Amino acid sequence: MRLLRFGICTLAVFAVAAHGGVEDWARAVFETGAGLLFLAWALWIYFTKEEQIVFSPLIPPLAALSLIVLGQWLFHGTASSYSTRMELLLLVSDVILLFLALQAFRTLQDWRGFIWFGMIFGFLVSLFGVLQHLTFNGKLYWFRDMEYGGIPFGPYVNRNHFAGFVELILPLSLVPLVLGRVRRERRPVVGLFAIIPIGALFLSVSRGGFVSFGVELAVLALVMIQRRTKGKQLFAGGAVLLLALLMVSWLGVSQVLERFSSFQSLEVTAGKRASMRRDTWQIFLHHPLTGTGLGTLQIVYPPYETLYDGKTVNHTHNDYLEALAETGILGGLCCAWFLAVLFRESLSRMRQLQNSFAGSLQLSGLVACAGFLVHSTVDFNLHIPSNALLFFLLALLATSDVPSMVPARSRHQDTTNR
Repeated sequence: MRLLRFGICTLAVFAVAAHGGVEDWARAVFETGAGLLFLAWALWIYFTKEEQIVFSPLIPPLAALSLIVLGQWLFHGTASSYSTRMELLLLVSDVILLFLALQAFRTLQDWRGFIWFGMIFGFLVSLFGVLQHLTFNGKLYWFRDMEYGGIPFGPYVNRNHFAGFVELILPLSLVPLVLGRVRRERRPVVGLFAIIPIGALFLSVSRGGFVSFGVELAVLALVMIQRRTKGKQLFAGGAVLLLALLMVSWLGVSQVLERFSSFQSLEVTAGKRASMRRDTWQIFLHHPLTGTGLGTLQIVYPPYETLYDGKTVNHTHNDYLEALAETGILGGLCCAWFLAVLFRESLSRMRQLQNSFAGSLQLSGLVACAGFLVHSTVDFNLHIPSNALLFFLLALLATSDVPSMVPARSRHQDTTNR
């Protein structure tokens, strides 16, 4: 299964590097990669017949949603068959990758490797974002023109989507560090893996990112209070935040932001966001059962638009309302089913594992998902393929049956092997 784990992580890296995987060519590579990984796994299972296939309660609601969207496409219950087919392919790819991740990540050692991957990858992307932010010349990667404009940060055209990426990656280092589950000699390295993403998040100046990060800290604080965390662990968390703020101050945030003042007109105003929410709700009321078809908001929105500003509305900046408008009550029930399973299973696992190392890893997944889902009320991160994939992987981490025990010879390292 090592090849499978490598393939999933490679697709995640590719999607982030390819501006979130939003362009057609990037989506084609992403979906083809998911299909090839599934084929490789199926052949391996067929010829070896050794591994037992496992399932997760996260799969059924996503499969049900896929069937609803398939029905929209097959029975022409969509405003655009092409758009719905494209979104269906992406949704099925995510379900496939979630299923494959469930087969690939089974042991504590498997998930420990994923945590290291997430921390290092998050650090590198955040560091790149800071460097590009300081030396920005109006082009992505310093050479690619932004054809449709944007307020970029790192590989993302939209700084809010970079914030969504950080919300998912940051808890992987911050939670175990604050809970004291990191070996003493590795704390400076893990601390650095937390400091740089926090600093990058502040430099991105994403308001939704700030709020979501605050929610993550609040969830973590509640767990620490419930577990009666020691003062030295609180000090570790406070030190990370302080160093991140000092980094931002040292960089001179006011001077940095002046570089991007010309892009502020591209940001969607609060009034426009409120208008889009009301208009999207009206779309849902007119198509309550099955919606207008997944991926069709941009097509059906113009007749409902009440605040015209000359710009195309391709997303509502609220993933929940957009899901209702495009998939109706049936799709909304599938989404609610998924969220109910996510929080029920993750909270149950957390109570079982308590203060173990495995418990801290699963808490990382829960904290990441909580912050990301809050951000989805004011943005459309779930429509960014890279962020959606990372969200599903962290939801799997939060809900998986991760063994808390390790072999006897290494049991004394349970709190230190990071």
